[in-house]
Amino acid sequence: MANSAQARKRARQAVKVNAHNASLRSMLRTAIKKVTKAVEAGDKAAATATFAENISVIDRIADKKIIHKNKASRHKSRLSAAIKAMA
Repeated sequence: MANSAQARKRARQAVKVNAHNASLRSMLRTAIKKVTKAVEAGDKAAATATFAENISVIDRIADKKIIHKNKASRHKSRLSAAIKAMA
């Protein structure tokens, strides 16, 4: 338990920041799932459009250091490769 006023405040702030970061992580996962679902549906045009919309979400969350920039690049690369592999 926090004993000083500063530690109590930091604990309060940590709860808020954690909730905000969790919401951003959820947004990232949703963006990735949207593209994956479009790829699985088999419509290359829709998958490409969805990918283009969601690249910015992935980059924005990496810029805020919610995930590492290399992890964001890996996700983008794999999604792009999945779209290119479509017939």
